[in-house]
Amino acid sequence: MPERGDPRDVLIGSTLDGLAPGAMVATGSARRRALLAWARPDLTFTGLRGNIGTRLAKAPRYGAIVMALAPLVRLDLTVHVAEVLEPAVMLPQVGQGTLAVESRAGETPGDVDLRGLLARIEHRPSRLALDAERGFLAELGGDCDLPAGAFAIVEAGEVVTIEGMLASLDGHTVIRQTLAGPASEAEALGRRLARVLLDDAGGSALLDR
Repeated sequence: MPERGDPRDVLIGSTLDGLAPGAMVATGSARRRALLAWARPDLTFTGLRGNIGTRLAKAPRYGAIVMALAPLVRLDLTVHVAEVLEPAVMLPQVGQGTLAVESRAGETPGDVDLRGLLARIEHRPSRLALDAERGFLAELGGDCDLPAGAFAIVEAGEVVTIEGMLASLDGHTVIRQTLAGPASEAEALGRRLARVLLDDAGGSALLDR
């Protein structure tokens, strides 16, 4: 796992404040819809599908579309970005901006050598952050269709801080909590955060709707 890209989301077509009252925003993500509705209850939403080029081509049809920043950076397409949404507004999806490199699990000399080369690009802080975020999502029992998000950072190499979010689909209710703990317990920390949201903050009721 190489170093994580920028995990934030972006608006294309307009800034959040620049959207007209009642403007339509295109996104296929329940998380993005919920958080934008929380920030701007007047907005309306429609789905968005397709590859990067297809989505960008559709942008002029709407007030704005929402995309992840990382692929736009990698493809040198950031000229289209109207606003980068900070995590305080749009908490990222689990693992957003992360790449994984897979290799064959064989034992030939070539396989072993390749794994040795790949180990040199392993970025430990990115791995720990992803472990925490995936633990959070696993404990929720959800997937990318859930109105939930999590973002973890690693400080001083040994402390993981993770913020998690659960929302109602309409964005009327959003709950967020943050936990910190040792890097050696990254996945367990994410799972604990999920339990806090579900059991202590009323998140279970949101998932039942």
